[in-house]
Amino acid sequence: MNYQIKRNTEETQLNISLANNGTQSHINTGVGFLDHMLTLFTFHSGLTLSIEATGDTYVDDHHITEDIGIVIGQLLLELIKTQQSFTRYGCSYVPMDEALARTVVDISGRPYFSFNSKLSAQKVGTFDTELVEEFFRALIINARLTVHIDLLRGGNTHHEIEAIFKSFARALKISLAQNEDGRIPSSKGVIE
Repeated sequence: MNYQIKRNTEETQLNISLANNGTQSHINTGVGFLDHMLTLFTFHSGLTLSIEATGDTYVDDHHITEDIGIVIGQLLLELIKTQQSFTRYGCSYVPMDEALARTVVDISGRPYFSFNSKLSAQKVGTFDTELVEEFFRALIINARLTVHIDLLRGGNTHHEIEAIFKSFARALKISLAQNEDGRIPSSKGVIE
């Protein structure tokens, strides 16, 4: 199934679709480093994204990065609501050379985000690294996930962020996988 949202504000214009079919993604955010990270995210999560985005990047990359996170989170929530069963929990450690990141995901219906990741530099190229946390916060809150992201080892900032995106993607993939018994993975019988 394909999920799509078009979102237009005074700051950004977004057309984003998401599918859980692992086909080739098309990502054009206007922010090169974000395009790179989202491409890695789709590869390692098995999700397919189509993103056409424009915005006030002449100011900085904050609005477009955060708004893309919001919409991807909303699309993930729709995917989760329609999926018959899923594993719910996922954890992934990913090294990127000297950097090591761990992400733990719970498709809980209760949004919570812990980002324990002190990045080594404030910029990668022209990209403000503080936007990594903003992107994930927007995505996680809107998808109603509980997520803990920890950068366990650092070094090169590009490697740190890449390890974070990959570990989140892989933990999410595990969480979204069909569970063995086909039931909703909650003793309450519902995840809202």
